[in-house]
Amino acid sequence: MKIELASAYGFCFGVKRAIQLAQEHQGSKTYGPLIHNKDEINRLREGFEITLAERLEEIKEGDSVVIRTHGIPKQELSILKSKNNTVIDATCPYVTTPQKIVEEMSNVGYSIVIFGDKDHPEIKGVVSYAKNPNDVHIVLGSDELSELRFSNKVALVSQTTRKPEDFLKIANRLIIEHKEVRVFNTICNATFENQDAAADLAKRADVMVVIGGKHSSNTKQLYSICKHECPDSYLIENESELNPKWFEGKSLCGISAGASTPDWVVQNVVSQIKIFQQ
Repeated sequence: MKIELASAYGFCFGVKRAIQLAQEHQGSKTYGPLIHNKDEINRLREGFEITLAERLEEIKEGDSVVIRTHGIPKQELSILKSKNNTVIDATCPYVTTPQKIVEEMSNVGYSIVIFGDKDHPEIKGVVSYAKNPNDVHIVLGSDELSELRFSNKVALVSQTTRKPEDFLKIANRLIIEHKEVRVFNTICNATFENQDAAADLAKRADVMVVIGGKHSSNTKQLYSICKHECPDSYLIENESELNPKWFEGKSLCGISAGASTPDWVVQNVVSQIKIFQQ
């Protein structure tokens, strides 16, 4: 059986930047998981003494704090900075963009529509920048728009890891139904590239393995895309979850990985699949 990696996969710019910042500040705390990958977080903890604080109360005055790639609510960032902490902001620049847009558009009277998961930390952070949180509407599809009421002006942004085609459906409906609509494409370029590469490979493969955190939005999107093109697609976090039966009678195994998946985890998966073939 041949094993082929997608032409684009794994670590994005924002994740690489966050890991580098954490390594440069050995002994710091991260507020929330730095990225959605338990194996890489464990490596940082063991090799660089990076610990995790899930709640503000766990951060003491004077601590060195690394802000997670997905960002945190504006109010919490202000609290951390007011406590004489050393704050290292590892929020991905692609995430700070919708934060700034929401703040600007909200301040000039636009209703805000966000395409994304309301429970995702990135979205919770973006919402916090709105002047009027009651005029922020989070949707996962264009069909949800009919239930909502907006002002005369609407601004649309997206969670950075959503599917572009779904974002366009929401934009098209808003444009048809409202007089003034500002559309800001805040989906990350790395997301485009990884999704397109995964889809191309899945069309040719007879089994696909997608590697990444089970709570990672972009990894789940990759898995959904691969599953659509290749029914025998599997989502795993590392090589321990592989099942040799998946590869019986297969000729091409495709592999993709989420933006928070380090290459050493990918290579471990490839090595384990090769062992199955021996």
